[in-house]
Amino acid sequence: MAHLLGIDTGGTYTDAVLLDDETDTIVARAKSLTTRPDLALGIGAAIDAVLKESKLAASAISMVSLSTTLATNALVEGQGGRVALVFIGFDDAELEKADLSDALNGDPVVIVEGGHSHSGAETSPLDVAALSGALASISVPISGVAIASRFATRNSAHEIAARDVVREVLDVPVTCSHELSAALGGPKRALTAVLNARLVGLIAGLISATEHHVSSRGINARLMVVRGDGALISADLARERPIETILSGPAASIAGAQWLTGAQNALVSDIGGTTTDVCVLRDGLPKIDPQGAKVGKYRTMVEAVAMRTFGLGGDSAVSVVAGLQPSLRLGPRRVMPLSLFADAYPEIAHPALDSALALENPPLEAIQFVIAQFRELPSGLDTRESVVASRLLKGPTRWADAVQSRNEEPALSRLVQRGLVMLVGLTPSDASHALALMSDWDAEAASKGLSLLAKQRSGTGDRLSTGPIPLARRIIDQLTKQTSLALLETAFADEGWDQASVLAQHSLVQIGLTNHANIARVNVGLALPVIGLGASAHAYYAAVGERLMCETILPDDGGVANAIGAVVGQVSIHAEGSVTSGGEGAFRVHLPDGPVQFGDKETALEELRKTLTTQATEKAKASGVDEIRITENLDLREAQIEAQTMFIEANLRITARGRPRITS
Repeated sequence: MAHLLGIDTGGTYTDAVLLDDETDTIVARAKSLTTRPDLALGIGAAIDAVLKESKLAASAISMVSLSTTLATNALVEGQGGRVALVFIGFDDAELEKADLSDALNGDPVVIVEGGHSHSGAETSPLDVAALSGALASISVPISGVAIASRFATRNSAHEIAARDVVREVLDVPVTCSHELSAALGGPKRALTAVLNARLVGLIAGLISATEHHVSSRGINARLMVVRGDGALISADLARERPIETILSGPAASIAGAQWLTGAQNALVSDIGGTTTDVCVLRDGLPKIDPQGAKVGKYRTMVEAVAMRTFGLGGDSAVSVVAGLQPSLRLGPRRVMPLSLFADAYPEIAHPALDSALALENPPLEAIQFVIAQFRELPSGLDTRESVVASRLLKGPTRWADAVQSRNEEPALSRLVQRGLVMLVGLTPSDASHALALMSDWDAEAASKGLSLLAKQRSGTGDRLSTGPIPLARRIIDQLTKQTSLALLETAFADEGWDQASVLAQHSLVQIGLTNHANIARVNVGLALPVIGLGASAHAYYAAVGERLMCETILPDDGGVANAIGAVVGQVSIHAEGSVTSGGEGAFRVHLPDGPVQFGDKETALEELRKTLTTQATEKAKASGVDEIRITENLDLREAQIEAQTMFIEANLRITARGRPRITS
């Protein structure tokens, strides 16, 4: 009897599920806290717990599959390793397109001569000497290099040559843009390559941690990873292309939601620690985003489910928007919940909170603590960063002890942005503990933190709140409001309405949510049910359904839907290429080794078809698929001119699909 182990590593929890492949039933489920910097601890705890609950031998597990929100969270929070971009055949102005300059955030850029034309012909030779010298002169430590060359999808020769140079000069992982997408659009391809390079270390660490623990427990099974479109890929491919795992967790949750509920048409909303991910389910399937996955403010060329990701989760930081009548805002920054911190470090949290509560006007920083995500001083820190980091080597501490001057605040912010430091603060999870909606961590510490925030004064001199319970209710109400806005925005966008975000926040829409009926009648809500997923969905989503006047479905195993979705998917490998016109009677096929010209269209298409089928089939076999199904999608562009058909371009996609082999 074959059993499948699904693992989902999120920002807060790591979930594990064991599924009986023959009966399609859940045998066991378990959770553990995601542990940074050593992810192996959290993953191992979840695997060990689910094995213990199931009482199965390790040898009974025939496949392991992993989904994760780590890549998504890193992009939403602006984290990841420092990288360099090699920009071939482009100029400075093109760095400002597609949010590329913003994504680089000051990381090194090497612009060199080279590149190709739309036809694949070389426009100018690659300046290898200039590239080598520029790479050698990079003075900051980097964790990867992204390479993007003009029209590399028509001819990848310069990207491949540049990759060889980078490997000679720098010992870091290299990402070539043509390997991530066959689409045109150089700056957007470069953006995708930059984000991929930034994520390589993070995802490689996660996969290695999983492989190590699985092996140490005697599990001899193939490791698969969920891609952003819900398909499975091999662990080796995920290491090379970690960008394809953005929206991996949400994509797995969609598959899990459909498996758990059988729903055909619904809005699926998955609340995690850092983000809320919303997708429309139609006829039992999620839509694929035709423009490429969008995470935070970045639109990539990664094919993924049409998911809208919002910086709102159970661990979103609660902040006060100043004014005469202060309001609350949740996210997009994630912090460790105060109640979780106090549960792990009561000897640090409670004395500090009690001391602050004794003050008439305690500083807002009294609620904040700082935890290092490293055991030894990281390399590449500037002077102030090193000073702050050195203090954190002693262990978790109060924010005021970590930062001892105004000049050090930016240094701490940079350490947080790079994922080296975790901040502790008030979150919706703390409000839920104070209101007894959740009971996992230290509710007393949550109440103390809420009391400290309640004592803050507004512009009128009044306290923010009369006490911890009223303030906790305001936080949960704000979460309900922001979740409802996220669902409305997704629904409006799926309707095809312009400016969905602005429309969702329009005053008339907000009036309609109250089912207004006086002189005018205004009614706004959702016509589809909402499936609420995530460990905290049961605490929050009933109120969301009431606000949107729709049915709310909260499956019993919704808290581990991502882990379930990780093992119910299939491998799906795509290979794409094109044929362009080389003039009358000339058809240019853009192959991996460069363009090749043929005298007739059908021969050119058949050559491309054979090449792409081989590529897709080999990768599917490497991912463990024995029974491969091949499908193709041909986009043929031709024009009628003076009663004659003129060939313009053909784009061909070959897809190899199948279930990964289940070992016996």
